[in-house]
Amino acid sequence: MKKLEGAFPVLVTPMNEDETVNYEGFAQNIEKFIVEGVAGLCINGSTGEFVSLTKEERFKLAETGVKQVAGRVPLIIGTAAETTKDAIEYTKQAEKAGADAALLINSYYAHPKEDEIYAHFKAVAESVSIPVMIYNNPFTSGVDISTETILKVGRDVDNITHIKESSGDIRKARDIARQGKGDLKVFCGSEDLAIESLLVGATGWISVSGNIAPRLVTDLYNAVQEGNLDKAWELYDRLLPLCEFLEGSGKYVQIAKRAMELKGWSGGPCRLPRLPLSAEEDARLKELMDSLETVSQ
Repeated sequence: MKKLEGAFPVLVTPMNEDETVNYEGFAQNIEKFIVEGVAGLCINGSTGEFVSLTKEERFKLAETGVKQVAGRVPLIIGTAAETTKDAIEYTKQAEKAGADAALLINSYYAHPKEDEIYAHFKAVAESVSIPVMIYNNPFTSGVDISTETILKVGRDVDNITHIKESSGDIRKARDIARQGKGDLKVFCGSEDLAIESLLVGATGWISVSGNIAPRLVTDLYNAVQEGNLDKAWELYDRLLPLCEFLEGSGKYVQIAKRAMELKGWSGGPCRLPRLPLSAEEDARLKELMDSLETVSQ
C-alpha cells in the first residue's frame, strides 16, 4: 500500500475540439506531472468532469492513468456516482485497474441524510480492499457531512483511511485530524485553506491549482513539513491569488483546462453546459500565470 501524503494535483480530462476525450494528451500530461516531482495524482474527480463522462470513458481513463503512472507515484481514482450500486461498480473497476486508492463523495443530487451517507460510504468501501478517501464538499453535494458521521465511518470501516475536507470550515479539518487518532487522515480540499489545513493536522492536499503550478504546491507542502513556515507562507502568498480565483470564479474546470493550454499541455474544451472563460476571465488567468512565472524565475 502506497503512503498517501503530500500535494496531489487533481487532473483535468483533456478533450479534443469535438469534445471527445484526448487520451494521448491525458497520458502526456501525467508524464509531465511526474517529471515535475508531484507526490501523487488524482483523476476522474470533479476537476476531471467525471459527471460529464460516460462509464466507458471513466473506465478507460482509469486504465490509461494506471498504465502511465506505472507505480511511480500514488494514483487516486475518483469513483463517485449518484447511486451506491454505481459507486460500487466504479470503485471495483478502479481497484481492478490498479488504483492505489479511491475518492468517493456522497450522492450529490439526493441530498442524503447522515445515516444514508454512512451506509453509502460503508457499502462502497467494503466492496473493495484498496483505501478509500471519502469526500465532504457541501458546495457540490448540498450536504455538509457532520464530523461525527465522518469519524464514525472512519472508525467502523478499516479501509476508509482518509477524508478530503472541502467544507471551508477549518474547525472541521482540525477536529477530524485530532479526534481521528490515526483512523482517518485529512486531505485539504479547499484551495484557499491549504497551509491552515496542514497546520491543524492535514497530511495532504488534493489541489486544483496543482494543475497549474505543480512544483509550487509541492514546494509549499514540503516547506510546511520541514517546519520552514516563513518559506511556506512566502510560497502561499504567491499562490493564493490563483487559489482565490479558482474558488471564487465557479469555473475552476475551465480555468484549469485553459491554464493547461497556456502552458503548452493538453486541455481543450469542457463539455457543455460549461462555457469557455470570458475575455476578462482569460486575461485575469494570464495575469496570474505570468505573475507565478515571473516569481519562479
